[in-house]
Amino acid sequence: MLGWFWKVFRQVKVQALINGASGLLRVALDFAFIWATKQVIDVATGTVNQPHTSMFGDLFTFTFSSLSSAGAVLIAIMALQLALGYAGRWISALLGVEAQNRMQRHIFGHLLRSEWHGREERHSGDVLNRLVSDSQTVVHVATDTVPQVIAVVFRLACAFIFLFNMDAVLAVCITFVIPIFIVLSRLYVKRMRAMTREVRATDSRIQSTLQESIQHRLVLKTLERIDTMIDVLRRQQDTLRRQVQHRTLFSSTSNLVLNIGFGGAYLFAFIWSANRLAAGTITFGMMTAFIQLCGQIQGPFRELTRFIPVIIGSFTAAERLMELEETPLEADGEPVRFASSAGIRVTDVSFAYDDHSRRVLDHFSADFPPGSSTAILGETGAGKTTLIRLVLALLKPSEGTVEIYGETLHGNPQTTPVSARTRCNLVYVPQGNTLFSGTLRWNLQLGRPEATESEMSEALRLACADFVQSLPDGLDTVIGEGGAGLSEGQAQRIAIARALLRQGNILLLDEATSALDQQTEQQLLDNLIEHNKQFAARPTLIFITHRPAVVEHCEQVITIKRCSVS
Repeated sequence: MLGWFWKVFRQVKVQALINGASGLLRVALDFAFIWATKQVIDVATGTVNQPHTSMFGDLFTFTFSSLSSAGAVLIAIMALQLALGYAGRWISALLGVEAQNRMQRHIFGHLLRSEWHGREERHSGDVLNRLVSDSQTVVHVATDTVPQVIAVVFRLACAFIFLFNMDAVLAVCITFVIPIFIVLSRLYVKRMRAMTREVRATDSRIQSTLQESIQHRLVLKTLERIDTMIDVLRRQQDTLRRQVQHRTLFSSTSNLVLNIGFGGAYLFAFIWSANRLAAGTITFGMMTAFIQLCGQIQGPFRELTRFIPVIIGSFTAAERLMELEETPLEADGEPVRFASSAGIRVTDVSFAYDDHSRRVLDHFSADFPPGSSTAILGETGAGKTTLIRLVLALLKPSEGTVEIYGETLHGNPQTTPVSARTRCNLVYVPQGNTLFSGTLRWNLQLGRPEATESEMSEALRLACADFVQSLPDGLDTVIGEGGAGLSEGQAQRIAIARALLRQGNILLLDEATSALDQQTEQQLLDNLIEHNKQFAARPTLIFITHRPAVVEHCEQVITIKRCSVS
């Protein structure tokens, strides 16, 4: 975990170093303020020239001869403290957002580039909770908390040295709380870490419930189960409330024990200083310095008790983010592009999603020659979509091989196993509504960002999505989440147009015409077939379908039977 935190720190080191330098400078100004306060009091009481009024022994022997000069220095130090506080908050806010954005982009990119196994272990709500809340916690600790801890330790060391130089007995007595603090912190950290992880897990479950309920609000309405989901949320929130109460009680009790020790030490310093003042061994300014230095010693301990829950929370957040990064990345490298048409060969492939479920495919073989059109039929659960995912290299076969073959850009014949590197040759239209919120233009440009207006218009024509041109805002029409604002059939046609802009050698359509009426479906198929005839080497078409119209347009039909082998 320390190694992981070090990598995070290297990403945000600019802000961390600036915050650290700011914290150390703030400590220096605080001690300068104590010195200047003593000088003002001693000048005002006429004790500035007494030998025992030298601040911190021989460390600072300079004194002022007039109240006005001492007051001017005190005001200047206060002004610097205010200016440093203002600049520090501004820099922290400015760089803090950038640091958090960088962390989120890193985790986000890893998630998108990692291997996909078909059955995700974590709920998307839990993943989002980690991506947003946990990354924010880790970045805050790396950029703010750690520099503050360094400044606090520096403040503690300086205060002890200065107080020890003034009165060794008082300095030692004031710091008697340190052993108690160390013993309690060891017990505190272990228990607090376990409770924090429970709180974060419950918080993730709440976010998952909220996300799913909002996403499937229509289903809840039609099932008349809105109150059921509200009750589920209430129970989860009650659990979170109890966990937070338990954690707060534990933290408050621990802080109370330390505060009793701090209070006793402060009272001891006050009585000690008052007795020495009464005996005439120190000035009133020196007594004021004693009291302030006592606060400078105890203050860091109070700060450390405040930082401990934050640091413990960051350990929990780091563990949760490290779990996301444990998912291996897909193989990287130069894309393997084929010049024109390419084929897919599936040889003796078996696949199961895990060791405890049945095989979806069992020793399945098929060939999809370059330029061919194939309809894949089969009952629900027979493995049709799984086969497409194997071709896309989203899944890896348990046994057998899936290969792409054809001529490369250099005109040489090549056969290579499918992988993320061969995905550049494939165009995929999944089942269901796969549009993003935003403009229709943005959705089409996801197929090819550099596509021109004429190319987008042609793709819309081929996909029978000409209706876009009649919309008031045309391609700049804004749609909501999941294509809200369009019918299922319209959204499906936009998705097909987006795929056609990609211009791959192999077109995979998974029930891509299921939401279309018979006439529109027939026109779309005619458009695709006619469009393919324009190429000397036709793209390979693979349809997963139950529609007779699609089967009639295909050169070969492959039927997959449901496998009963476990």
